[in-house]
Amino acid sequence: MPLIRLDNVSLAYGHRALLDQVTLEIHPAERVCLVGRNGEGKSSLMKLISGEIAPDDGEVWVRPGIRVAHLAQEVQIESEETVFEVVAGGLPKLGAMLSAYHQAAAELASDHTAANENRLAELQHELEAADGWKIEQKVETVLSRLGLDGHARMNTRSGGWRRRVMLARALVSEPDLLLLDEPTNHLDIAAIRWLEEFMLRYAGSLLFITHDRAMARRLATRVLDLDRGNISSWSVGYDKYLEGRAKQLEDEEKQHAAFDKKLSQEEVWIRKGIKARRTRNEGRVRALKAMREEQRLRRTRSGKARLKLDEGGHSGRLVFEARHVSFSYADTPIVNDLNLRVMRGDRVGLIGANGSGKSTLIKLLLGELKPGKGKIRRGTQLQAAYFDQQRDHLELDKSVMDNVADGSQYVTINGHRRHVAGYLRSFLFPPERFESPVSTLSGGERNRLLLAKKFAQPANLLVLDEPTNDLDVETLELLEELVADYPGTLLLVSHDRAFLDNVITSVLAFDGDGVISEHVGGYSDWWQYQLAQDEQEQRRKNEAKPARSGKTKKSTSVKPRKLTYREKSELEALPENIAALETEQAELMARVNAPEFFRLPHEQTRPALDRLNEVNAELDQSIARWDELDSMTSMSHGKTP
Repeated sequence: MPLIRLDNVSLAYGHRALLDQVTLEIHPAERVCLVGRNGEGKSSLMKLISGEIAPDDGEVWVRPGIRVAHLAQEVQIESEETVFEVVAGGLPKLGAMLSAYHQAAAELASDHTAANENRLAELQHELEAADGWKIEQKVETVLSRLGLDGHARMNTRSGGWRRRVMLARALVSEPDLLLLDEPTNHLDIAAIRWLEEFMLRYAGSLLFITHDRAMARRLATRVLDLDRGNISSWSVGYDKYLEGRAKQLEDEEKQHAAFDKKLSQEEVWIRKGIKARRTRNEGRVRALKAMREEQRLRRTRSGKARLKLDEGGHSGRLVFEARHVSFSYADTPIVNDLNLRVMRGDRVGLIGANGSGKSTLIKLLLGELKPGKGKIRRGTQLQAAYFDQQRDHLELDKSVMDNVADGSQYVTINGHRRHVAGYLRSFLFPPERFESPVSTLSGGERNRLLLAKKFAQPANLLVLDEPTNDLDVETLELLEELVADYPGTLLLVSHDRAFLDNVITSVLAFDGDGVISEHVGGYSDWWQYQLAQDEQEQRRKNEAKPARSGKTKKSTSVKPRKLTYREKSELEALPENIAALETEQAELMARVNAPEFFRLPHEQTRPALDRLNEVNAELDQSIARWDELDSMTSMSHGKTP
C-alpha cells in the first residue's frame, strides 16, 4: 500500500497549470528525487503532499496514521526558543520534555534552590522512564553534525542558519515520509556527506529536490520529472534517468517536427484556389481544425539559457602571490602563514567548512581586506568579475534591465553590441520581467540576473562564491560548460562536488585554525587524499595504542559545548562505576579461569559467563562515555583532549 497517492491532481497559478491531472504514488522505503526546471512547480507539489495547500482538482490521499515532515525551500520563523528547543520540537511529547529539562537545568545553574533542584530531578526521572536520553543524544548528534549551537536563540540566527535548524528538526522527527526541498543549501561538504549517510540509513521514505547532482546520484532510487504540468516516473538511478530523458526529448522534438510539417502542408491545401475549394473534403477540414487546436494547446519547453562571458584582455602572467600572509578576526585565526601563487589560467577551488574563511581569503586576494601579517602582490591588467555569495551587487529597487545595463538600452559582449532585452532573454527572462524590480524576483532568478550582470563585464579573472545556489540543474550545467571553457583565471568557492570536479584543476583546502593546504586535481582527488590520510592516521593510532588501563583513546571530537547538569552528574559518577565494573570483571575472570570451572554443570557456568559478557559490554560503554564527556569538558575550556 502506498504512503501517498495523487489522483488526477491539478494545480494552477493564474492561467499557468503547474500540475495537469497528475497521478502518482510514493511507497515505503523509497528515496525519490523530484527534478524539473525552476518555476515548474516542484515546491508546490511538496506543499500539496504535506497538506499545506489544496489542489484545484483531484485528490491527495495520505495513508491514515503516517507522519509527514517537510523542509521547505524558504524558512520564515521568528522565535524566542533556543535552537535545541526548536529541533527537539520535532518530537512533540519527548521534545517538550527535553526542552523543559534543559530549561530547568539552566534555571538551577542560575538559581540553586530546592524547588529548582526538585523540578530537575522530576524531569530527569520522567526522561529516564521514557528512554529520553537516547532521544537527547540523537538531537545532540544532529546539532553537532550540522554545526548548530543548541543554546543560541532562534531569532538571532540568519536565514541560512535557520534553514539548518529546520533541517535538523525534520531529521530528528524520523517521519514515515520526509520531504526535503534543496536540503544542501547553506551546508558545507562535510555536512552534505553526513546528510547523505544519514539518508542512506533512514528507514522511512524520502522525497527530495536538489541541484546537487552528486547527492541525486547517491540517494535516488527513483526519479520524478515534473515538466510542463506532467510528471513522468523513472524507476532507475539518476544517471540512467538522464540518458532516458535525453532520448525522450529527442523523440518529442522529432514528433513535433513531423506534426508541424503536416500542419503546414494542410494549411497550404486549405488556402488553394477555387478548384481546391470545390473538391474540399469536409473531414479533412475538421482534421485541420483539430490540428490547429492541438498545436495551440501544446506546451513547449522554454529555451535553454545561452550564457556567454566577455573574456576581456589578457592579465599578466602572475595573478596573485601571497607571502607569509596571516589574518584573524579578534583571536580567531582565519589565514595562518599562507604562501600561495596563482598564475594566469589557473582554476582553483576553495573547499572548507562554513565559516572557515573561504570568502575572507578571496577578499584578501582582491584587496578588499588587508592582511594582518605578510604581503599580497597582485598581477597587472587584472579585470575581475566577482560573483559574491550575498548577491550584494544587485540593486533591489531597480528594474531587471537597469541592473544589467544601468539605464542603457544596449550591452557590449566581446566587442558586439546587443540590445539588453535580447541579452536578458538568453538568460531566460521573459519580457514581462524586464521592468520588474529585483526585489520581486525569486532566488533562482536573482542568481541568473547576477550572472547576466557579471557576464556583461569584461573579465580575465572570474571569482565565483557559491554560484550554484538556487539554479536548476540545466542552468547549472550550462554555467559549468561556460566556466569549463573560460580561458581566464578562476577562483571558485562551492560545495557542489560535481561542479568542482568538472571545472577546477587545483584545490585550496581550509583545514582549520587558519591552515590552508594546496592540492593538485579536483574535489574527488582531494577527497581520496583525505581518506588516505585518515587511514594512515588510524593505522598509526592503532599501532601506538597501549593496553587498556581504564581508559580508551579519545573519541572523535565534536563541536565544543558546555555539559548539561545531567551530563556533569553523569561524568562525576562514571569513575566509580568503571572501578566497580573492573573489580567485578576481575573477580569473574578469576572464577572463569579456575581449572575446575568448566567441570561444573552447564547450568552453573552459564550465569557467570553471561554476566561476564554483560560486564564487558557495560565497561566498554562506560569508558567510551567517560571519554566523550571528558573530551567535551576539555574542549569547552579550550584544551586539546
